[in-house]
Amino acid sequence: MKRILYFFAFFFILTACGRLDSIPYTPAQTSETWLQIQPFAEFKLASQNIIFVQPSTSIIVYSLGILTVIVGLYFLKIRAGQRSRIWWGIALLLWGVGALLAGTSYEAFSYAIKCAGREACLWTSWWEILYLIASVWSIDAMTLAVAYSSTTGKLRKALSVYSIINAGMYFIIVMIGVFVPIKFLISFELLLVVAAPGIIAFFVINGWRYSKYKLKLDFALLGTWIWLGITIAAYFLYLISGNTESLWAKGLWFSANDVLHIGLIIWMLYIAFALAPQVNDTLATI
Repeated sequence: MKRILYFFAFFFILTACGRLDSIPYTPAQTSETWLQIQPFAEFKLASQNIIFVQPSTSIIVYSLGILTVIVGLYFLKIRAGQRSRIWWGIALLLWGVGALLAGTSYEAFSYAIKCAGREACLWTSWWEILYLIASVWSIDAMTLAVAYSSTTGKLRKALSVYSIINAGMYFIIVMIGVFVPIKFLISFELLLVVAAPGIIAFFVINGWRYSKYKLKLDFALLGTWIWLGITIAAYFLYLISGNTESLWAKGLWFSANDVLHIGLIIWMLYIAFALAPQVNDTLATI
């Protein structure tokens, strides 16, 4: 209990000392223009007017977050002493919580968090900072899961050490980005840079193992990383296409985030039904 209290005390100190309020949104937006560049719904709850931004996108990302948490809990339920399943469960719980945090600040309640009562809207928030940390830690937990399911010996130890160091270093980098502040250090782009080595390692390890051993688990894991790669690529292709703006000009909202989140929902269903039953710790050398 004391550790939990210490964590919340530390978090509130960080919140008070951070300089996120000094980073304006780019390009500059006001409360009025924020509601012109994207769809929103307004409703009353008790005596409060609630502005719900990007309703369809918010519903999709919240669905992803809830689904991911459920799959994470499922891994923990069927863990049966397998460390790989435990780490998969932790990874997906972190991913799911991250998705819920992101959906809250980037979409659903972005107006209240970044714009309401301000002359200019903010670029980011503590919700998003926690999302960045949770997402990278999720990949690090997946690294530990792969270490136990697909490696042994020195390689397993190397992956374990890497995941711990990566998690700690990223936290430090993000805190520097918050307090200096430096936008790139708290950006989605840096998140991808930090996560990329782990994901590439997954491709290499499970691709090599499947080519040599032809195990169903390695095939399922390889499919996991391939679909994740396809989803991320589809996100960036849609992002640079300009389709979000052209569709919104016609009154239709479908963003790059929708592409990403729908792809990740499919990914999560694949993990739950195709991957989870096969995950086990390995004794085979690599």
